[in-house]
Amino acid sequence: MMRPRHLPAVSALAIAIACAASPTSSQLIVFDPNNYAQNVLTAARELQQINNQITSLQNQAQMLINQAKNLASLPYSSLQQLEQSIQRTQQLLAQAQRIAYDINQIDRAFSTTYAPVSANESDQALIANAQTRWQNSVAGLQDALRVQATVVGNLDTHRKEMSAVVSSSQGATGTLQASQAGNQLLGLQAQQLADLTAAVAAQGRAQNLETAQRTAAQDQGREQLRRFLAPGRGYQPSTVRMFHQ
Repeated sequence: MMRPRHLPAVSALAIAIACAASPTSSQLIVFDPNNYAQNVLTAARELQQINNQITSLQNQAQMLINQAKNLASLPYSSLQQLEQSIQRTQQLLAQAQRIAYDINQIDRAFSTTYAPVSANESDQALIANAQTRWQNSVAGLQDALRVQATVVGNLDTHRKEMSAVVSSSQGATGTLQASQAGNQLLGLQAQQLADLTAAVAAQGRAQNLETAQRTAAQDQGREQLRRFLAPGRGYQPSTVRMFHQ
């Protein structure tokens, strides 16, 4: 049995242990709902701002991609084929025989070979001019046929080029590619018109030379008839010996 004199000491020890086991008021964790809600709302707003920034960056990247597509060149070009076709047609026109597409040559020919027949011209000159005119007409027809053959040969080239351009335009990724495809199609149409113009010009040249030949031949025929009927220049009968008679 504990003696009474020891009771104050035991009580003091129990109180000390109790005080050491329980935290002080400064160490207690206090939960504030209002503060917690405010922190969550702030974090949500910051997250939304980050999402907005990410979306903005994505839009800017897509805009740059679209701009790159709009500036991308069409991977196919028909320019070289068009230039070669035009050069072939030009070379044929430049190779026109005898009277070419030259104003000075035309003026000289119509002042000499195709000029009205003079009474002072010799029969040999008339015959030579008639032969020259016939050669000019034949050359004009040959040139026209050569140009027409070239134009017909270009049709297959134009068909292939148009098919290639149309196929490329269907896969165009931007305005520049679509515009370039449209320009190439217009170039093909221009080339076809150029071939058509060349063929018409060559055919017209041949027809004009033939018409000029007939006109000059009629004028020369009248002059030769006049000379034949002129006094002293008509038909003179003569005795002809045959088989060594």
